[in-house]
Amino acid sequence: MTALANERVAYLNGKFLPESQVTVSFRDRGFKYGDAAFDMTRSFNHKIFFLKEHIDRLYRSLKYLRIDPGLSPKEMTAATEETFARNRHLLSPGEDFWVGQRISRGVDPVGGLFDAHDGATVIVECTPLPLKARASLYRDGIKVLFPSVRRTAPDSLSPRAKTHNYLNVIMGDMEIKAQDKDAWGVLLDENGNICEGIGSNFFTVRDGVIYTPKPRYVLPGVSRQVTMEIAAELGIEVVEMDIDPYDAYTADEVFLTSTSLCICPVSRVAGEVIGNGKVPGPVTKRLIDGYSKRVDCDFMAQYIKQLS
Repeated sequence: MTALANERVAYLNGKFLPESQVTVSFRDRGFKYGDAAFDMTRSFNHKIFFLKEHIDRLYRSLKYLRIDPGLSPKEMTAATEETFARNRHLLSPGEDFWVGQRISRGVDPVGGLFDAHDGATVIVECTPLPLKARASLYRDGIKVLFPSVRRTAPDSLSPRAKTHNYLNVIMGDMEIKAQDKDAWGVLLDENGNICEGIGSNFFTVRDGVIYTPKPRYVLPGVSRQVTMEIAAELGIEVVEMDIDPYDAYTADEVFLTSTSLCICPVSRVAGEVIGNGKVPGPVTKRLIDGYSKRVDCDFMAQYIKQLS
């Protein structure tokens, strides 16, 4: 630990190494084809939350992709907790980590020769949350735009698996960033209904009822599920259904959920001001407060503090 005090540590195929020593073969299928799965959780006040839920989802993704990580969920959990423990001392007060697992199918053989490691490539790593870069989103709200790129249809590749192949949502987000570098892209499905952005789920609020896309066309986020549970505790109805841009334009409130943001208000959709333009709206604020209580961390204040 002493020798690694100033550098983050990652887990690679059974070993804990300084990040600068963690390398992946250029013949690794995750690099060559995006043939890999991953999942990410985060810490709150230097403690990991919802790790079981993320590990469970990771193993569903791996089963869908038919990748054997060579580790049981219990072993993957232990490797994740150990990786976080070896990096926690690098966090300053008010900072937190993304904590994630990345598993590829492994390295392709060439000419009968294999790299030193056979089987799946398994990495567990920590990354500082972009608190300062995203702080203004809680003050001003997120601006959402819909790109022309449509979300991959579930009969081609299920969006419920969290894979390394992100080109579909990346191309959509690049189109949006070319129009407005501060906007977030949210893709529509083949039928023109709202799906999701990069790592974010979409919600609208109208007349006190929350609406969100059905999970067939989106990755059902852990923060999405936690938000729906909190809504139930607060007596707020949640409806999973097809929602289109009209539903967003005419909503009283719109918000996104993600691992890093938890719950973040949306102020504009395709240039249309949502509700009265003030963020967060009353329902969104109740959900944010409930989420903060659940994780014992005022995450909105954690972000806003960065503005000063």
